[in-house]
This record gives sequence, structure tokens and C-alpha cells, in this order.
Amino acid sequence: MTSAPTILWFRHDLRLSDNPALIEAMARGAVVPLYIHEDAAGGARAADWWLHQGLEDLGRSLREFGATLVLRCGEPLAVLRALVAETGADTVCWNRCYDPSAITRDKTIKQALQEDGIVVSSHNASLLFEPWRIKTGADAPYKVFTPFSKACLKAPTPPAPLAAPQRISAVAEVASEALGDWGLCPVRPDWAGGLRETWPVGEAAGQERLHDFLTTTLRGYREGRDRPDREATSRLSPYLRGGQIGPRQVWHATQHVMVVRPEVASDAEVFLRELLWREFSYHLLFHFPDLSHKPLNARFGDVAWRQDSEALRAWQRGLTGYPIVDAGMRQLWRTGWMHNRVRMVAASFLVKDLLLPWQEGAAWFMDTLVDADPASNAASWQWVAGCGADAAPFFRIFNPVLQGKKFDPLGDYVRFYVPELARLGPEWIHEPWKAPAAALAAAGVVLGQNYPRPIVDHGAARVRALAALGYSGKT
Repeated sequence: MTSAPTILWFRHDLRLSDNPALIEAMARGAVVPLYIHEDAAGGARAADWWLHQGLEDLGRSLREFGATLVLRCGEPLAVLRALVAETGADTVCWNRCYDPSAITRDKTIKQALQEDGIVVSSHNASLLFEPWRIKTGADAPYKVFTPFSKACLKAPTPPAPLAAPQRISAVAEVASEALGDWGLCPVRPDWAGGLRETWPVGEAAGQERLHDFLTTTLRGYREGRDRPDREATSRLSPYLRGGQIGPRQVWHATQHVMVVRPEVASDAEVFLRELLWREFSYHLLFHFPDLSHKPLNARFGDVAWRQDSEALRAWQRGLTGYPIVDAGMRQLWRTGWMHNRVRMVAASFLVKDLLLPWQEGAAWFMDTLVDADPASNAASWQWVAGCGADAAPFFRIFNPVLQGKKFDPLGDYVRFYVPELARLGPEWIHEPWKAPAAALAAAGVVLGQNYPRPIVDHGAARVRALAALGYSGKT
């Protein structure tokens, strides 16, 4: 234990349990908990709203443990140096970030602080495996998910999660900015009402969500996870992204359930594969830092994408005329989240039916998702577009009507998020343009007025996409 305090720099790890940087800082003595906000312009994204709630929750938790969260806005190295001068700290601890800009930033900061005589200690709290440790037999990064996941399962088991401390020895009276001054929450207009209704935010909420999933929802997950009309998924992604829960906590809790409830083991295995897809996404982002904007498969770099602002806007607003796509996009806008099956359908519609760049969709998702994650978002969009690692073949194009009929067979999901179609029967709800005039009239649907006609014909769009993507074979 040292006499000088240690600065604990929180980033995407807004929790006290399973926080190795916190444990390291505590072992050294008094702690100065710090969060640095780098975007002085304020937030206009769903993830910023989530961050505000997460910081409020972390601040409350720290106060209960005898510490105060210090909030500072600015360039991180300058903030850290100023705080070192104010407190006399001789060590800075943090948990690692893995997106390219953060890696570059942290390397620069670490070198500069060490040159100042400050000890820097970094740890892993965000991943099951460090992205440089899982490699092929040729010592190369994986580009296909299945062998990657098998390699992970053969690797040493991720460490057990760390318990939260009982008390934190903290430095008193360190100046802090006011969270409300950062403008992370929307005001005019306040579009976050649906987010507040949908998401309790914080470490306890993340733990409760995991418990509820494992005890009540996990059984049947293998089939149910594709049904947007059911509450059949974990909805843990925002908590993982915000750091209110750690992947080791999810992994070990699920493994425990597999032992005590063997009847759900097959469902749990599928769920753990989803957690490993998150790992794979970070593996790709680490090894291919251009993942967010450059196709991994170079042959897709010269696709003649269309530029159509009206079509893009219709997709963003959920006004494409394809009910399953529109329901998903409206769920996204209202709640900051979208069911994964519908994410794939909506993404395919943008890229294949509208022939708009996948980067446009990825950017929209980063603005509107509470679980906006640079790795999972980029990897998943490239998967749908067919240009990434382990990608779906680019010539496989989701049919939004068939997808709706298969995974929302009664139309309950569509009815909830597209209420103008609520009175339409299940036989027509996924293709209202084919409904008889009497059925439309009875449901109060006037195509082109209170619900749009399809902005593109799927059959013709499919042919166009195949030609643009250079496919000449048989599907």
C-alpha cells in the first residue's frame, strides 16, 4: 500500500463488482474515482442518455461505499495531469478499451504519464479473452466465427468475477463538474421517454436483468430468440456496453445454471455463443481497425451504392411500407433497442433492397441504440452486407415478408409498433398491399395515406442488388 492516492479512471466499466482496476487501486490505498467526458458538445444519441443514467447510478454506489465520483470534461491526458497535481496521486488505474481510437489514446497517455513518473496499471474488465490471445494455428487472427468460438471454448476458462468491495478509501474534497451540465440527456425535444419507460439503468438493474433471464427466459431460448413477438432474449447488451455488468459475470452465471438445471443446457449453449459473437466482434475490431467503415472483403470496396436521401429517411423513420422493417425501426427509435432478428431484416433491407451503403445504417444504429457498440455494430452490419468476416453470403437476401410471417406469425410485434395496422388480420399484416379493399377498409388502413405503399418492389430490388454486387450464379 502506498501513501499517495491512486486515480481510478472509469470508462466502459461503470460498476463496482468484477472491476479489476478498482481492486488494484484499492490495494494501493486511497482512491480518486474519475470519469472523463471527452465530448464537450453534449450528446444527441441514445447511448449518451444511457451514459448519464449509468454515471448517476455509479455516483450513488460510490457514495454508499464512502467515495465520490469526480467528473471532469476535457482532453483525457490534460485532465489526468491536472488531477495528479491536485491530489498528489502517483498511480493511474483503468480497465482497457479495445476500439482503435481508444487504443491509440491510451498508449499515448500511458507513455506520457510514465514519463511524468506516474505508474499506469491497465486491466481487462470488458472481454472474456484478450483479443490478441485467441489465434489460429498459423498465429493469425480468426476471420470465421465457428473456429474462433471453438478456440475460445478450448482456452483456459475466463477468471471468476471479482466481488465488489465493502468500502473504498477515498480522497476527500476533490472538485467535480455537475453531470447535468454535460447535456447528455435530450431536452428540446425530450425524445427519451420511451427509453425511460423501457430501461432501468445501473449495476443492480443489470444484475437483476441477468437473474431474470437465467431463471425465467433462458428455457426455450434456442428457438424463442428469433421471435420478436415474445420476450425471449436477454436484453443484456446495453448493460454489457455500458459496463453495468461484465461478460465474466454473465459467462459464469450461465455456466452455473447449466450445471444446476441441465434441462436448459442446450439453450444456455446457444446464449453463450451470442456472448462469444461479441468477443469475435472485438477480436475483429482489434485486428482490423478499419472495421467500422471499410469492408473486410476488398472486392466490395467498389460497389456502386445508390445515394437516395428520401429512401434512407423512410427507412430511418419506419415508413418503408414493409411492416416488419417499419416495426423494427420504430422500436429502435422508441426504445433505443431492436430485436436481433429484426436488426438483420432491417439491415438487409437497407443494403440489399434499397442498395444504400451499409455504413449509413451502421451510423444510424450508433446514434440510436442504447447498446451502441463499435465492435458488434460494425461486425454485424458487415455480416449482413456480405462483405465482412464470416459473412452471410452476399447473395442471400432477406425477404421481409417471409421473415415477418415466419417470426411474427400473428403480427403481434408489428401491431405494437405499427399501430395503424393493428386491426389488420394476420393473413395480411405483413403485406397489406395485397389485402382486399374490404379488409383494408375494415382495418382503417388507407395505403399511401396513413400507411405507405412499399417504397421498392422486393423482387425487382433483389435482382438489382445481385447485379450490383456482381453475382452471376444461382441462389
